[in-house]
Amino acid sequence: PSRGALQLHDIWTSLVSPGHSSVESAMLRPATCVSVAAPSLPTISRLRCGTAPPLRGRRSSTTVRACMPLVQQEVTLPSTLAHREVAQALAAEAAAAVPLLPSAVPADVADFRNSAGTAVGTLDLRRGAPASSIDFMLHSSLHCKVPNGAIDITSVLIFLNALTDAPHFLMEFIQGSPTSMVVILDLLPRKDLALHPEYLHKYYEHTCLDKQREKIEELPQTRPYRSPSLFVRSACSPTAVSVTIDCGQGGEGTLEEIVCGHLASAVKEVLQIWLHSCARDTSEMEEAEREIMIKRDQAVRLKSIEVDLTANLPRMFGPDVSGHIIAEIRKAFGVQLQEA
Repeated sequence: PSRGALQLHDIWTSLVSPGHSSVESAMLRPATCVSVAAPSLPTISRLRCGTAPPLRGRRSSTTVRACMPLVQQEVTLPSTLAHREVAQALAAEAAAAVPLLPSAVPADVADFRNSAGTAVGTLDLRRGAPASSIDFMLHSSLHCKVPNGAIDITSVLIFLNALTDAPHFLMEFIQGSPTSMVVILDLLPRKDLALHPEYLHKYYEHTCLDKQREKIEELPQTRPYRSPSLFVRSACSPTAVSVTIDCGQGGEGTLEEIVCGHLASAVKEVLQIWLHSCARDTSEMEEAEREIMIKRDQAVRLKSIEVDLTANLPRMFGPDVSGHIIAEIRKAFGVQLQEA
């Protein structure tokens, strides 16, 4: 929403309605998250994704309406999915580089599933250490069976606090077929870039961040992804990687190669830019300027919960399970839901 993540509403719609692209934008769903990878996990540069099995199911464009029931069979979270390995390595690398407290997520939120056994997820939240500029890191995974296949969503969101105005980090992968997925990778600006050209230069131009977008968009299998939400698009930076990767029929191996090669490389480079330029940064701001930034952050967080999570997580996990998840995310975000 998350500018933290992609809207679940659009993901769900795309996989149950013909003609829709696979997700809303990453900023509006920093939802369900997987526990942060242990230090023993491989780094992105050493990932070996060649054994990742393709998901079962047909392409999202052929799926059926949302009113149809989910497939009634027990599912588990695919542990060897290529994009999930990339996310696990990234989360481990981030956790090793920035000061984070141990996770305090309750067991029923860290690992959860719906009563039908058709949807599973993991969520981990780690707060920043005292006096650091890190607010929290969310790392999430969702796996949900639908009538014609499965949805797999993996997210890493690292939010900074009011000690700095540096951008937040956002990465989200949404795979709805064995041969196609949506990728969102961005450093989310916390200021109006037109009003603050020095901010644009410092975090986006000077860091050459746009080169990573160019590398991914140059691949013949990619095309731009445009969220239908103008709010979501307005919250992204001009250097955001926002693409659909479609390798066509029989392209499972090609997608895996792209994920483990080009995509893993871009993710690692953007993380390194963020760690070097943003994660340890502190900013001297006028109090009025800081209040505006805080208000902006809160508005994005609140919208991601109200519009996305409360409307869509119950579809997958039911009201009780989703209620626990949303409560933990509300605590992390430090926002209260508005009364209806």
